[in-house]
Amino acid sequence: MKRAFIKSYGCQMNVYDATRMADQLTASGYEMTDKADGADLILLNTCHIREKAAEKVYSELGRLKGEGGLIGVAGCVAQAEGEEIIRRQPRVDFVVGPQAYHRLPALIAAAEKGQSPVETDLSDDKFQSLAAPQRRAVTARGVTAFLTVQEGCDKFCAFCVVPYTRGAEVSRPVADIVAEARQLAEAGVREITLLGQNVNAFNGADGGGRASLAGLLAQLAEIDGLARLRFTTSHPNDMSEDLIAAHRDEAKLMPYLHLPVQAGSDRVLKAMNRKHTADAYRELIARIRKARPDIALSGDFIVGFPGETDADFEATMALVEDIGYASAYSFKYSPRPGTPAATRTDQVPEAIMSERLQRLQALLTTQQKAFNRACVGRTMPVLIEKPGKHAGQWVGRSPYLQPVHIPEGAGSVGDIVEVAVHAAEGNSLFAEPAGRRVAA
Repeated sequence: MKRAFIKSYGCQMNVYDATRMADQLTASGYEMTDKADGADLILLNTCHIREKAAEKVYSELGRLKGEGGLIGVAGCVAQAEGEEIIRRQPRVDFVVGPQAYHRLPALIAAAEKGQSPVETDLSDDKFQSLAAPQRRAVTARGVTAFLTVQEGCDKFCAFCVVPYTRGAEVSRPVADIVAEARQLAEAGVREITLLGQNVNAFNGADGGGRASLAGLLAQLAEIDGLARLRFTTSHPNDMSEDLIAAHRDEAKLMPYLHLPVQAGSDRVLKAMNRKHTADAYRELIARIRKARPDIALSGDFIVGFPGETDADFEATMALVEDIGYASAYSFKYSPRPGTPAATRTDQVPEAIMSERLQRLQALLTTQQKAFNRACVGRTMPVLIEKPGKHAGQWVGRSPYLQPVHIPEGAGSVGDIVEVAVHAAEGNSLFAEPAGRRVAA
């Protein structure tokens, strides 16, 4: 049996895509391996969001060119670079974008004949054409899983490459999603995170009508064995009232929401083409917290967007102070080729961006530590996911997505156990069993 190795970079959707590519390869007779050395096929599943993403891929390809098997490049760098990848690195045998990996078997067959196919079609029939995952492969993924329900984005934020690498918004049919989620649950998955570049814009076919993300969550919540639901990533403008109500009413929907705002300055938000204001975001958060007072919030922030002044940055700091985040991701702006912001002449100097990012991250870290400390003394259900780094220890996740370390005797992988939190260190919580197993 031939062996295939997949290295995946970047976002959670790439993690999901890697599992589905593995399904395609398994159905074509490959055995998956965790080592590139000696593999008959090496597939780099790339991400184009961060700075110098393409150059990092070319560097990796340079290290792999001595390998004897086929080499393919998939994902968003593949979509953005296309034939340029093979021109710059002739050792690459094929290139496939994130909307076309259902054609992997045909591309591999062409590469084996000495061709160098490049497939970057932004097709919307990918999911209908993918091979169904085999049960043993699903079981090996553990008790948590990602499930893509929506791809692409119509927002065209000035800094973002997603509309160009993933295409327009496309939602999968509800019946297909429910079937995949049921298969995951039957294989032992207890928690599913629904994925989309703009997941709360979900508008999937459902019988003779359409279903919103809230409607989809309601149907998934009915699946036996599935105990927890999450979703990411959302846009503030698509945070509908029925989705806010779902956080109030649906017990399986965890009280954690990743809702990027990117900046706290209306001037910068307008330049970013975000189509919302800082106060609109504050008001939205207030409505969400009224519906679910214990919700933990996460966000994304870009520091140093072109033209950002000291006053603009202070507005971002003020918004962070007002909201209070349990966790967040923050980055210096980096130009992405082909995006409107990349051509602006008022780029912020690197030294200023670094100083601002340091201040922002210090504030966000303070907030995260405060949120974790506030969990000490509480009891909460934890889903046990895997053994910890130390003997006799399990690691699980709280409803708020924090890692929680508990004694091994508290239960088994896949159990949801009630624990009493006694310490918070770094990003993690430490707990003891509270004497009650919530669900087996």
